[in-house]
Amino acid sequence: MTSVIRPSQLDPEIAARLKRDAAGLFPAVAQQYDTGEVLMLGWMDDEALHLTLTTGRCTYWSRSRQEYWIKGATSGHEQRVKSVALDCDGDTVLVQVDQVGGACHTGDRTCFDAAVLEPAEPQPPAAES
Repeated sequence: MTSVIRPSQLDPEIAARLKRDAAGLFPAVAQQYDTGEVLMLGWMDDEALHLTLTTGRCTYWSRSRQEYWIKGATSGHEQRVKSVALDCDGDTVLVQVDQVGGACHTGDRTCFDAAVLEPAEPQPPAAES
């Protein structure tokens, strides 16, 4: 299946390194630059990445609304970009940001604090008889 790639001004050398899903998207993990706190996961396409790199504000692709959204444009909870890194496989970006206000759409600081799942305690190996 061929990826959907919307028109973009992204540097062709960067675009060539990206691996996208069938909708032309890749995950973007937002992380607080100075603490390492993981804030949220959003989706980008080539143009969202281009806008993020050139404006200094995180821009994502809304899968539900099928449009670009700049984090904080309506809420004021913006993400000021400090750095962007492509992972080793080219299928995810890490955006280190200075988060203003909450990153989560619920208003929470992070999307990952609502339901912490505790792993089970490891069981010792069964004794051999």
